[in-house]
Amino acid sequence: QVQLVESGGGLVQAGGSLRLSCAASGRAGSSYSIGWFRQAPGKEREFVAAISRSGGIIYYADSVKGRFTVSRDNAKNTVVLQINNVRPEDAAVYNCAATSLDGPSMPQQWARYNYWGQGTQVTVSS
Repeated sequence: QVQLVESGGGLVQAGGSLRLSCAASGRAGSSYSIGWFRQAPGKEREFVAAISRSGGIIYYADSVKGRFTVSRDNAKNTVVLQINNVRPEDAAVYNCAATSLDGPSMPQQWARYNYWGQGTQVTVSS
């Protein structure tokens, strides 16, 4: 089992940048692929990005490609989601989640992730 804690959310101006972190504890975070999801009020939870155990395979949602970058440091059990050129539609609660599925099998469906953090709020001012 792994515990996940997100941090780094807050208020950011449109066009600005934000760095979200997902810290894993318990069973080594490197044992899991990590996904980022977000949910805005009144909307369904949506996939944002996923990174494999080694960091060698990364998936992004089309809506964030070119603006979001996900990376991981397994020595620190941390996954980072760098958000650049923030848009108003990026405002949401962002969660990281862990799955044992790895590599090309990394899912983009939130239901296939077993462990979740509590979420961090991103608010965008225009």
